[in-house]
Amino acid sequence: MVLLFLVMLVTAAGNTAMQSVMPSVGTALGVEDVWISIAYTWSALLWVICAPIWARRSDRRGRKAMMAIGLTGFIASFALCGLVLMFGLAGAISAAATLVFFAAARSLYGGFGSAAPPAVQAYVASRTPRSERTKAMALIASSFGLGTVIGPALAPLLIFPATGLVGPFFAFALVGAAVLIALRLRLPNDAPTFAARGDVVAAPFSANSNPNVARGEDEDVGEGVMPDPETIPDLSWRDIRLRPWLVAGLLGGHAQAATLGIIGFFILDRLGLRADPSAGTGPIGLVLMCGAIATLLAQWGLIPMLKLGPRSSTLWGMALAIIGVLGFSVAQDLHAIALGFAVASLGFGLYRPGFTAGASLAVTREEQGQIGGIVASVNGAAYVVAPAAGVWLYGHHQWIGFASICVLCAAVFVFGWRSLQADAVLEGSGGDDD
Repeated sequence: MVLLFLVMLVTAAGNTAMQSVMPSVGTALGVEDVWISIAYTWSALLWVICAPIWARRSDRRGRKAMMAIGLTGFIASFALCGLVLMFGLAGAISAAATLVFFAAARSLYGGFGSAAPPAVQAYVASRTPRSERTKAMALIASSFGLGTVIGPALAPLLIFPATGLVGPFFAFALVGAAVLIALRLRLPNDAPTFAARGDVVAAPFSANSNPNVARGEDEDVGEGVMPDPETIPDLSWRDIRLRPWLVAGLLGGHAQAATLGIIGFFILDRLGLRADPSAGTGPIGLVLMCGAIATLLAQWGLIPMLKLGPRSSTLWGMALAIIGVLGFSVAQDLHAIALGFAVASLGFGLYRPGFTAGASLAVTREEQGQIGGIVASVNGAAYVVAPAAGVWLYGHHQWIGFASICVLCAAVFVFGWRSLQADAVLEGSGGDDD
């Protein structure tokens, strides 16, 4: 579980460290804010396309192999992005060429990095009973949350004289390489042809030390053996079991992506740091770190303490997100911005594992690899358009951008109230353990 946690943590830390420096990089390059957001679009589109493919492949090749591919894509993408931005900031290539090459290097993360999250999710889902699924998914999601604390905290410290603003790219590429080596050496092989795979799957990752006691023998049948991939039905996005959760995931994901796209540029504007972009890395990192801590509070504290199920997590999360977005949109200083963003992040921290667990519980255990890919694809879909659209609307008028985010959150709340299955139904008997 430590290795699985690290796989998710290092990618989250790297991406949020990048997010904390990219507004300053864009300002230093002299390009409009929206073009920085658009540079992520191709990578996000590849994520949407490739995540289900990798998830389906993990059913045949095993989860470990897909995690290794995902980490390799992350390492290559960050190293190349750092090199491209270094040349661009040094004036060796034009700003336009810098963004084009950056988008191309970033696409390695969308194309290959998308192999890791669904594999990790399927690895965990196949080892947890229904009643523990939300907590297990919250733990995995919290690795992203912890990464988003570490990334912005370290980003200002990784800006070395030799590398400048792109130092975090090279640093996290090296960390990713270390995690990849540990994964290859220490994580037991779960390929379908590996004889000991049953022992790996049966390892007790739930709170109970004996899975058979917690779930019963009937539920455990078949969990220790990789099912024949040819017998696993193809899971469609149009599946009626998934439809409510996917709608909630798409709308809420777009709201969260737009918020993250806007926040860095909003801080530069509200604190008057456009003239000195390098000074913006610290405040942006501080605000992102406060949001990440709030996310951890939701996923490590509120969900297990209040025993929130998928539906309640999703609805409460959207309500808090609206309050937080309205709060930081009227803030005039760094403290108020950080507080408002923390409340919004608390809401999104409740929403994300709620949506993930709800989608997982809606399908059978044999379909967990595929639902992992669909969930990762939905998460990536939000970053195809939402960050650029949010920054574009924000550039026209700040309140248009913030109002759009609140409308999306309100839509999820109303739709979820009417359409999402009750927690008692999802986490009760039946469903994927029949």
